[in-house]
Amino acid sequence: MARDGDVPTIFNPKRVRTPSVIITSEEVESEQGGDVERERPNGPPTPISPRAPLTPQTSVSSAPPLTTQPSLQQAYSESAASSQDEERQLRDKKCPRSCCSKVAKKIYYGLCVTTTIVVSWVTVTQSIKYMYLQKYSHADIFLGGTESPINNNYTSRIPTHHHFNAPFFTAWFCTNWLIFFYPLYLIIMLIHNKCKSANTIVGDAFTDFKEKGFTFARFLSRCGLFCLLWVVTIYMYTYALKILLSTDVVALFATNVSCVYLLSWVILHEQFVGVRIVAAILCDTGIALLAYMDGITGSSTLGGVVLAACAAAGFAIFKVLFRKVMGEVSSGQRALFFSVLGVVNATLLWPVSLALCLTGAEQLPALRMPWVPLLLASVALLVFHLVFQFGNLMTYNIFVSLGLIAAVPVSAGLDVVLYGVEFEGMKLAGIILIAVGFFLVMFPDNWPDYIMRLLRWSRSRQTAQAGGRRRDAVDYRTGYIRSHLRSPSGRVR
Repeated sequence: MARDGDVPTIFNPKRVRTPSVIITSEEVESEQGGDVERERPNGPPTPISPRAPLTPQTSVSSAPPLTTQPSLQQAYSESAASSQDEERQLRDKKCPRSCCSKVAKKIYYGLCVTTTIVVSWVTVTQSIKYMYLQKYSHADIFLGGTESPINNNYTSRIPTHHHFNAPFFTAWFCTNWLIFFYPLYLIIMLIHNKCKSANTIVGDAFTDFKEKGFTFARFLSRCGLFCLLWVVTIYMYTYALKILLSTDVVALFATNVSCVYLLSWVILHEQFVGVRIVAAILCDTGIALLAYMDGITGSSTLGGVVLAACAAAGFAIFKVLFRKVMGEVSSGQRALFFSVLGVVNATLLWPVSLALCLTGAEQLPALRMPWVPLLLASVALLVFHLVFQFGNLMTYNIFVSLGLIAAVPVSAGLDVVLYGVEFEGMKLAGIILIAVGFFLVMFPDNWPDYIMRLLRWSRSRQTAQAGGRRRDAVDYRTGYIRSHLRSPSGRVR
């Protein structure tokens, strides 16, 4: 022990350090009952006196035997193996063994969604245009029809009798089919989720509207306003098909994406993206070119272009106001809303269609009513809106939007085959500008980041290739590195 006043340091030889000794129960028994034979880990047992001084050798021998180390290692290996099995099971659940990954499936579904939208939208447009171009006799006219050729940019050359002149009736009849929106959604949900009943699904939709503060009267009033906007939009689209070609109307309707962005920026306060403003300018330029492609005097092309552009703007207003008024809604609420919209249309707007027919403003054939193209257009419009509203549940939203612009070349091909149309001059330039503006609107918000990444990647690739050429040019036998001061032999020039 150190004396009082001495500082116990490593230079003080009088300091005694107590060894770290692990006293076990065997040592306690040896102190109480006499000599006990202990076993060394790697040797025979040796007698130890209970009063013998503790030395490092005895402290080591008094520690517990090391026979537990293999058991610990075995337990650790078992736990590691079990954790690896759990990780493998989780990996199998997240990435099931299939022919394609989750991203690839979304891309495949997206291609199917785009194809469905293209086919349905082209079917709607061509069917309505076909009804306008059908030939009828005077005996088949209901309520004062008169022969009048179609005065439009190209179809005026086709000798047709424009006796089907009912754009509002067409819009009203096609909108009635929105009633099947929620029943089809309910059937799909019952097949997909068998744990829920139909009453539960319907009750959830109504409960969500009640939680947002919608009463029955308020909900019906909102549906009435949206129904009016919807029917007016479809009416302008069908009336534009009376004047213009199907391809022109489809291309003009595709400009609604730029209108949606401008309204979202103003009303919903979305992020400002400069390239989308450029896209809106390009779309407006394309609309102007299509408006003046046949001149101003003696042509109804300008009126048809204005109607189609207003239809695109009306559809954009519908989408933005729906998000503003209804907020974020589930798929069930969206389907219920469109079904109620169809019910309101069928209940309240049929007197308007009847009045237009009785006053002679619209003409319907009495004996040869084109029910087949009308029903085909109605079903195709229902399919179009079903896929357009719920396509983002299966794939990325860009595939849903691409269906609008992808319908333009398909419709153009049908116009060329059916009517012998030639796309040239201002018509072709206007459609191309609209397509370019559409794709610019589809640019993401952070598109400069992607461009910078692409530039950096190209620069790094060029640097790597240049570095590889320099390394290949080095001659390791002579040390020649393409120097202007030394010759290939290494001498100074």
